[in-house]
Amino acid sequence: MAQESTRTMLAALKAVIETKGLFCSLYVDKASHFVTTRTGRSPHRPQQATAPTQIGRALAQLGIELIPAHSPQARGRMERLWETWQGRLPQELRLAGLTTLEAANRFVVETWVPFHNRTWTVAAAGEGTAFVPYTGDQLDRICALQHERVVGNDNCVEFGKRRLHIPQTAWRYSFAKCRVTVSEHLDGALSIGYGPHTLGPL
Repeated sequence: MAQESTRTMLAALKAVIETKGLFCSLYVDKASHFVTTRTGRSPHRPQQATAPTQIGRALAQLGIELIPAHSPQARGRMERLWETWQGRLPQELRLAGLTTLEAANRFVVETWVPFHNRTWTVAAAGEGTAFVPYTGDQLDRICALQHERVVGNDNCVEFGKRRLHIPQTAWRYSFAKCRVTVSEHLDGALSIGYGPHTLGPL
């Protein structure tokens, strides 16, 4: 990834759940994409004084607890991991002659992580795993950037500089005045959700 951000962290969360499954909790620092300290009401959610971040919302929907660390020492094990990665990985990339983000990402997944795990993994005291397979079908939507909107009388919602038309469904002619969710998916696609329903790609 070019840098840590809401999108890259949602992509990482989705990848872990797809490959490993759901987990119980996520221990994070207080970066703004994990934790918000701002208050004030959103014009689209006037009843909510403090909104969670996109990552906080996704974790809540998945039933995963978000635990903010209150000091660098509280994240000691992770900080030591980053010291190893930041100290050695750049040298490995240089020795491999890699100069693009795409090549570096492939190297991390295919070479560096297997090497790291073979070299420094410590066997667990007990067998088994705390991961639980994800059996739902909403992961793409949950791990998207979600924005609440109210549908206009013309069955459209405003999103940025665009007006998004909601297609008719067999069970409802119009969604005027309904509160819906516009999802920006990780691949750049947009969709609109109403309750458990996805009202089609846009």
